[in-house]
Amino acid sequence: MAQLRAPAEEQRQREALRGEDEATAAAAYGDESSSNNKKKARAGLCGVLRERKVVDLARAKRRLVEVPYTATLAHTANALLAARVSAVAVAAPPGHWIGAGGSMILESDPATGAVRKHYIGMVNMLDILAHIAEASDDAEAEGDDEAEDAAVVDLDRRMAVPVSSVIGHSLEGLTLWTLHPSTSVLDCMETFSKGVHRALVPLESSADSVVAVELVESAPGYRMVTQMDVVRFLRAHGAELAGVLSRTVRDLGAVNDAVFAVPAGAKVIDAIKAMRAASLTAVPVVDADVGPDTLQDGRGQKAVDTFSATDLRDCPVAWLQPWLGISVAEFKRKVSEYRASTKPADAADTGVVPAVDADTPVSAVAADDDGRSGKQQQEEGEDAQLVTCAPESTVGEAIEAAATRHVHRLWVVDEDGLLRGVVSLTDVLRAVRDAALGEDRELHSIASSS
Repeated sequence: MAQLRAPAEEQRQREALRGEDEATAAAAYGDESSSNNKKKARAGLCGVLRERKVVDLARAKRRLVEVPYTATLAHTANALLAARVSAVAVAAPPGHWIGAGGSMILESDPATGAVRKHYIGMVNMLDILAHIAEASDDAEAEGDDEAEDAAVVDLDRRMAVPVSSVIGHSLEGLTLWTLHPSTSVLDCMETFSKGVHRALVPLESSADSVVAVELVESAPGYRMVTQMDVVRFLRAHGAELAGVLSRTVRDLGAVNDAVFAVPAGAKVIDAIKAMRAASLTAVPVVDADVGPDTLQDGRGQKAVDTFSATDLRDCPVAWLQPWLGISVAEFKRKVSEYRASTKPADAADTGVVPAVDADTPVSAVAADDDGRSGKQQQEEGEDAQLVTCAPESTVGEAIEAAATRHVHRLWVVDEDGLLRGVVSLTDVLRAVRDAALGEDRELHSIASSS
């Protein structure tokens, strides 16, 4: 298990350093100057991000969506769709499993403290897509002249396996991440800036230290905190963070020049295989000819749409089978029509969030993993349209677009609408954190030299 928290000794050193700065200033300039320097050291972007704890973000989230380890992939896909989430925790009886990365994340009874379940991993849509893509690989390896048709026919069998068998198919699934409740938002951003998209946070924790994979975390309940939660926090504190949010994504180093795309005419199964190989959950769809390689260098090409794991999640399993062989453009059209035809229940209207297990019907839609209701998702057109920004767009504008449109990446285009890169939430969080630390060093330098 990977767990991030500020070690007690490191925290004491941090506080001691701040105390030394204040003491030095007090000796030189008196109490009034000491108070001013103290405010300087605590002010700014780092101060805001250090003071807020990750448990504050977790408390606002609904209860954890999970599936039992015996659930089939078909049931798991239905649960993802029903709950409108990108990943689900997989729960098993305690004492029988080794969790992802050797983790021991246990849920205990709040009254007795007895362990009730063990979270053995996290499964997202990319794990399921990787498993589907392997069906086509197997058929081709057997020399089937109708390999594509064989892959589609085999989908029912591939989706009937237990979800526990696909844990770790994607890079993120290899490790079950947890964050201690007292972890600051700044330290949470360090984990998320490395490509981790979500982590479990216990609302209460008895753990005081980390001992590699030997740590046993037992809590009466967990919540899922995501990259989007942190981005929404940054947006909510725009006034305090105006200095960094007013800088452009290019100047702050948030633009990744490498951007891979798929042509609109590429078959869905081929796009899935390409995304699986590159560990991508979304790619821009470009107006280009289908070549020998489904995944193409998108730079300089015209983006017309986005193809993502969310599109595949929103496609019912029964419909996914016949749609694997159609083009990405046609698939997007069909999924868009399906979204428009469904009217999920809005839990916010009743204040009740239904439990979601492997047998939850598609109609029982609650808020998604970022707290939006089904009605809000439809109004925002979740991932249905292309969302872009310019290299000169500010970080604040990028955050606003990502949070409002609920996308995890913005395609960077030039004045002609041609792709020049991508800004992901990972890039944004890394850039903001680096800027915060740089500002913090400057503030401490000023306080020390005054």
